[in-house]
Amino acid sequence: MNKKEIKGAVFDMDGLMIDTEKLYLRFWKESARDFGYDMRDEHVFAIRSLARKYSIPKLKGFFGEDFPTEEVRTHRTELMNQYIEKNGFDVKKGLFELFDYLRDTGRKIAVATATPRERTEKYLAMIGADKYLSAVICGDMVKCSKPDPEIYLTAAREINLPPNQCVAFEDSPNGIKSAFAAGLKAIMIPDMTQPDDEVAPMLSAVYPSLDRAIEFF
Repeated sequence: MNKKEIKGAVFDMDGLMIDTEKLYLRFWKESARDFGYDMRDEHVFAIRSLARKYSIPKLKGFFGEDFPTEEVRTHRTELMNQYIEKNGFDVKKGLFELFDYLRDTGRKIAVATATPRERTEKYLAMIGADKYLSAVICGDMVKCSKPDPEIYLTAAREINLPPNQCVAFEDSPNGIKSAFAAGLKAIMIPDMTQPDDEVAPMLSAVYPSLDRAIEFF
C-alpha cells in the first residue's frame, strides 16, 4: 500500500503518549512489596498492556495462586494516583508534532488503550490531547483487550476506516501483537523495552520518538 493511502492513526497511551510506564513499573513493585511479594521489572514487563483475563493468571504463575492480584492492583492504582496528583507526568517527545502533522494532512486520530475509560479520559484531558481525537477506545470498553485484536478493530471501525488504512503506534510487545493481528501497520516507539525477535517481523517501522515517525508518511 502507498503510504499516502494511510488515512488514520491509532495510538496506545501509557508509555507511548505519556511517560507513565515507568510509574506503573515503580508502583507495581512497591504495591507488591507492601503485600510481601518480590515483584521485579521482568514481571511488570510481562503484563504490560495485558487484559486482566491474561494478566491475572500470569501473575499467579509468577507468585502462586494465593497472590492477591486485585488487591495489589488497587493499591498500585492508589499509589500511582497519589504520585500523579502531586507530581503530574511528562508527555512523550514529539507527540504534538506528530498529532499536528496528522491533523494537517487530514488523517483521523484515535486512541486504543488497555487503561480504563475514566483514567484515560482524565489523562488525555490533562495533556490537551482530547481535542485531536476522533475516537477513544479503552480496555473496559471491549470484551477482549490487548493482545487480542478487538480493541484495534473497534478503533478502526469508530473512525470509519478499514484496518489496512490505519497505522498503530505502540511501545509494548502486547500492543504490537494486538495491532498486527487486527491488520493495522504497526509502528513501535520503544519505551521500557526494545522490540524482540517475536514482534520484530510484525513491525512496519521503529522510531526513537514520535516526531521521527512523521517520515513514515
